Amino acid sequence: MDTYALEKERGITIYAKNTATFWKGTKINIIDTPGHADFGSEVERVLRSIDCVLLVVDAQEGPMPQTRFVLKKSLELGLKPIVIINKIDKPAADPDKTEAEVLGLFLELGASDEQANFPVIYAISKLGVAWNKLPTNTTSPEGLRGASLDALLDLVLEHVKPSPSHVNVALRAQPFNLAYDNYLGRQAVARIYEGVIKMGQTVYAKNVAGKSSSGKVTKIFSFRGMGRIEEAEAQAGDIVMIAGLPDVYIGDTICESPDQEVLPAISVDEPTIEVYFLPNSSPFAGREGKFLTTRQIRERLERELEVNVGMRVDFSDNEKFKVSARGELSLAILLENMRREGYEVAVSQPRVIIRDIGGIKSEPFEELTIDAPSEFQGIIIEKLGKRATMMTDLKVHNGHARMMFEGPTRGILGYRGAFVIDTKGNGILSSRVVGFKPYAGEIERKQVGSMISMATGKALAFALWNLQERGVIYIEPSTDIYEGQVIGNTSKGDEMTVNPTKGKELSNMRSKGSDEALYLNPAWKLTIERGLEVMGGDEYLEITPGSVRLRKIELTEIERARVRRK
Repeated sequence: MDTYALEKERGITIYAKNTATFWKGTKINIIDTPGHADFGSEVERVLRSIDCVLLVVDAQEGPMPQTRFVLKKSLELGLKPIVIINKIDKPAADPDKTEAEVLGLFLELGASDEQANFPVIYAISKLGVAWNKLPTNTTSPEGLRGASLDALLDLVLEHVKPSPSHVNVALRAQPFNLAYDNYLGRQAVARIYEGVIKMGQTVYAKNVAGKSSSGKVTKIFSFRGMGRIEEAEAQAGDIVMIAGLPDVYIGDTICESPDQEVLPAISVDEPTIEVYFLPNSSPFAGREGKFLTTRQIRERLERELEVNVGMRVDFSDNEKFKVSARGELSLAILLENMRREGYEVAVSQPRVIIRDIGGIKSEPFEELTIDAPSEFQGIIIEKLGKRATMMTDLKVHNGHARMMFEGPTRGILGYRGAFVIDTKGNGILSSRVVGFKPYAGEIERKQVGSMISMATGKALAFALWNLQERGVIYIEPSTDIYEGQVIGNTSKGDEMTVNPTKGKELSNMRSKGSDEALYLNPAWKLTIERGLEVMGGDEYLEITPGSVRLRKIELTEIERARVRRK
């Protein structure tokens, strides 16, 4: 169901999506939610609309931090999950161990006896097969003969109670997602809790504050497979898409009368980090983008707020907007979408949100789960220890280590890039926010020094060849650069002003073309995530449809010196 370009490129689910199927005469609505904690609001807004959770766990990796997050939210709402132990055909799969770990997680999260007595399905999703008992042979055609998803679908009918059929009362439905169509306008994907909704009916969208707006239902769509089917009406228990309400928002109550009582509001966890969005003011502004102004950026962020209930935006400053989110990845996805839509924007360094809770200065803490070859555990523990992050658990099995850490988000920001380098790409890092805890004090972090261009022009291979000995280069030869742009970082951590446009001068003894070949290390090209990790407090990340650049806020050395003196 991952149909968006970014989801296909990254191999992760970013947006919640829904479909439906029929089994033995019963309609089963299915909602696919993201697993990454940064997109937790996508999970939180749909949990109230469902009757059961299918908790999918890898038979080899076991429960991950995102498993804990989804399970915790569903248990709090009283849902009774069905556990699917997937990928049981992996060579290192251990379904029995995974099932025991899942049970331990249920008990740790305070599940009731009824919730902890969960049914288990064993599956190989890529083959579309599932069993209610662990099969003995999953590698040969004989072992898979006759297998299907029947066991899972039968269990859903047996385990999940049918939705209450409150059709003889006034309509009440609650949108958990929004879509837009050029012809139909805004469309709300909603769960109908009570009553019936019909084509041409006048309905009201009412928020928790009591404010309501009216509209006439122009289209009703139900879901089937990857498509939609137009319906004349829909009733309690179903999930449908409704068109005709121009001012409906996620969490509103769609009802027949503005005097009806609203449904409980959809609540989500608060953001943990914040950045400032500004119009791009670099010398190259306007070269690649179509939307450049503060007004256009504001309108885009307002549209994002309509569908992203986990994001907050402060519009009090007319020159820049403070955007708060759940993590770096959620910010990076928003920025990537904006650049693909033609926006140019500059963003400041991400900062952790500090709160006063009961008179105590508090900050967000995260739990890290790291899987890596055991040979790397020393460097991982050392690096995270310097970031005020403590190890809480360590398990080593067959040369692989699973390490659990807990520490402040402030110390973990920017670590992912170093983790990939330290583990040579062989490690897996997952995280989740565990809440706000007392401030952890000052954290000594080695700042990445910047190579700052002193000139505007095209970068030359000869200049980059000389500079690569001093650190890591972000750009390639012939790249257009400007004064104040950060073209690399220094290995010693200090700032250095350089001239990447400088070529080799002619002499009496040789010409430019007679030199030996220059061998350049591959450029460490900036992406949005990399830029957010390595940027300093006096820098902006410049994001355009064709480029990602790092620059100093003050472009000239004279301006930077004046700021330092202040």
